Amino acid sequence: MPSKKFSLPEQGSLPWHAPGLVAGVDEAGRGPLAGPVVAAAVILDDLHPIAGLADSKKLTALRREKLFDEIRAKALCFCIAEASVEEIDRLNILQATLLAMQRAVHGLRLKPALVQVDGNRLPVLEVQAEAIVKGDALVQAISAASILAKVHRDRWCEGFDREYPGYGFAAHKGYGTAAHLQALRGLGATPAHRRSFAPVAQVIHTFAARETAATTA
Repeated sequence: MPSKKFSLPEQGSLPWHAPGLVAGVDEAGRGPLAGPVVAAAVILDDLHPIAGLADSKKLTALRREKLFDEIRAKALCFCIAEASVEEIDRLNILQATLLAMQRAVHGLRLKPALVQVDGNRLPVLEVQAEAIVKGDALVQAISAASILAKVHRDRWCEGFDREYPGYGFAAHKGYGTAAHLQALRGLGATPAHRRSFAPVAQVIHTFAARETAATTA
């Protein structure tokens, strides 16, 4: 899909909100060295409020898990979407994040009149949208989206850890911790590592140089 579809429109707060459903959107996984970037879109039900919604990063893992199930049960609708490692490497992480957000909004069963996105960038959408800096702490629907995206991606990391147990994905969730970098340098990159990210590219280059040297020795 051409990257021009995910250009960055001029940002600004809307002076008014169209009547109708409001969807909150957030992402998880922009910073890690491996795995997909995940976005979620949520339309909450005012008749079934959810207590304790907050920025997912400020909640314990257990609390996120409980809220994950409650959001899925009580929201009017939700959608969790991904952009793959291949898309991240091809488009860059920002454009891949916007792609995942676009997919999440398009996947909603109900069409919102307004989409509120955490941060300062918007995907290209067919409906009104506004970017809200620190929206995951200010808007409940965005908080709910941040929880869905975070738990979904954490579960992906835990599953990948079982497939590649030497890297510690269940602990570091793909972020470039000292333990992750040490495993990466010792074991090499997995298929899920983002080759466009500098630490991964450096390791791939080092392993390729070793193989070349061994072949010519």
